Amino acid sequence: MGVDLFAGIPVNDYAAALAWYEQLFGSSPVFFPNDKEAVWEIAEHRYVYIEHRPGRAGHALHTVFVGDLDDRVAAIADRGLKPTQRETYANGVRKVTYHDPDGNEIGFGGGPV
Repeated sequence: MGVDLFAGIPVNDYAAALAWYEQLFGSSPVFFPNDKEAVWEIAEHRYVYIEHRPGRAGHALHTVFVGDLDDRVAAIADRGLKPTQRETYANGVRKVTYHDPDGNEIGFGGGPV
């Protein structure tokens, strides 16, 4: 059985969040289901979306594992975003964390160097 994913992120300021996530993902959303949501496809059948939900923002915690962690972090830096945290776990797995303007946490993880 395949896996499809829609991971939602509530935001207070839709316009600011839209601009920030375009920087993070390096592209415009793939579609807008309505006037308060924007959706990015980060891998086949795997989506991240923001939704304007005042008062609920700032509590999302998402980690995406990628095979190109260093290249991805460098590309994000080239678009003007810097990580808020970098971690290396005892097993060598690394995680680089970003926080959007509302404080939602988006991490990218990858294997040892």
